[in-house]
Amino acid sequence: MGSREVLGQAARLASSGLLLQVVFRLITFVLNAFILRFLSKEIFGIVNVRLTLLYSTTLFLAREAFRRACLSGAAQRDWSQTLNLLWLTVPLGVFWSLFLGWVWLQLLEVPDPHVVPHYGTGVVVFGFSAVVELLGEPFWVLAQAHMFVKLKVIAESLSVILKSVLTALLVLWLPHWGLYIFSLAQLFYTTVLVLCYVIYFAKILGSPESAKQQALPVSSMTDLLPSMTKSRAFVNWEEAKLTWSFFKQSFLKQILTEGERYVMTFLNVLNFGDQGVYDIVNNLGSLVARLIFQPIEESFYIFFAKVLEREKDATLQKQEDVAVAAAVLESLLKLALLTGLTITVFGFAYSQLVLDIYGGVMLSSGSGPVLLRAYCLYVLLLAINGVTECFTFAAMSKEEVDRYNFTMLALSSSFLMLSYVLTRWCGSVGFILANCFNMGIRITQSLRFIYRYYWKSPYRPLAGLSLPPVLLGTFAVSGGITAASEAVLQVKRKRKLFFSQACLKEHRRTREQDSPQDNGEPGPGHRHKTLNGCSSCPAEAGALIRIPPGP
Repeated sequence: MGSREVLGQAARLASSGLLLQVVFRLITFVLNAFILRFLSKEIFGIVNVRLTLLYSTTLFLAREAFRRACLSGAAQRDWSQTLNLLWLTVPLGVFWSLFLGWVWLQLLEVPDPHVVPHYGTGVVVFGFSAVVELLGEPFWVLAQAHMFVKLKVIAESLSVILKSVLTALLVLWLPHWGLYIFSLAQLFYTTVLVLCYVIYFAKILGSPESAKQQALPVSSMTDLLPSMTKSRAFVNWEEAKLTWSFFKQSFLKQILTEGERYVMTFLNVLNFGDQGVYDIVNNLGSLVARLIFQPIEESFYIFFAKVLEREKDATLQKQEDVAVAAAVLESLLKLALLTGLTITVFGFAYSQLVLDIYGGVMLSSGSGPVLLRAYCLYVLLLAINGVTECFTFAAMSKEEVDRYNFTMLALSSSFLMLSYVLTRWCGSVGFILANCFNMGIRITQSLRFIYRYYWKSPYRPLAGLSLPPVLLGTFAVSGGITAASEAVLQVKRKRKLFFSQACLKEHRRTREQDSPQDNGEPGPGHRHKTLNGCSSCPAEAGALIRIPPGP
């Protein structure tokens, strides 16, 4: 398959992934807003931070290295050895699930069972659901390697939608179940996801006349199971060595990716309620990054891995492939930079408005707007890093991957220490500042590799990071205008809030006067107007402040 055909398939995969992420994030966005009205923020924090961290850590450590290794390299490979290697993710997942489950139950702080019931059950079920998902790993890699775009879209969309419907129904009907709700929904999600892949391949392999079946390296479902013959090794040892290199790297990358959650979980710098609020703002801030940049990174990693050869210099490879890869990388860098700058400029000014619309005063007051503004800058760095790293990891040799691991180790240690220090110093925004530092170092490492990779060739893909002065000036003017408009809106909002607080004080005083006298008659202030009719504040004050109930 030529480089341009691979590029076309990668573009289709990226667009499908983008659509998939839009559906996921919209569903999660609406579901979170719904759940917040029925369950406590403590349960929200436990599920979205601690239990989700257990699930994602188990999956990441068990499969990430296998995915990268088995999707790299030449098209000609012994797929029976590759599938054997992929099945090793299941026992590895069982090990990590048991070990991490023990840590989550025995070493970490256990929430108050009266506030967050059924915590132990949640840990067990989330760990088990990770193992269930690993049962579909060989099917997933085979589908990705052969660009079965629709399969991924349908399987993940169906499983997410059904999970969301089940969660909403259980929250509505049985809110007292607490973590039982999310545990059942998570297990249901992974089961549906795996069944979609299994049923699809069973149908394809059961139809010998199917074109897709003829393109596959297997002819029956039994060929997808582990097999051993005397004529060849159980696994391809080159792939196994590359997997081990990626495994060491994946362990460090997981710490960097989920660093703030590990700090929250293991160092208790925030209580469970604050963790829930931080997670809401974090999800809002990373919405665009997950919608746009993650599908692009995943899809074009496959493109670069198929077009480029790991162990060869750029000048020794097929120049058409090298040229296409350079052109694609330059375009992706420009797209990431423009998108990130747009989000940073406009998001910085409108962060408080977005939070006020989504979550009301609970999110728009306090540290919420500061968190989201910091995240806007972080999104810019995320965009650039996603593109540079997807190329870097696809083009690095095994020795370069090993050397990069030492850099990641030092970066992981400094990142965790910096997260802890900055969080103690400036609160939850310290997590985002530490992530910005981490992302800046990773971008620098990737840019150095790309520069060296193309140094002897006529191609300069890093030109995608340079913008014309007119465009930069446009961003600067736009930032100034939006900042000025936000300042005007802030003055108006503070004025309304001031009068609302005055109204609140007046109503508290009136309520005390309205208290029955000793003879049972109402107090002298019982004729005071209602909140929206209070002469002390504007009519819309009722939407800004909630008067606590009287005695």
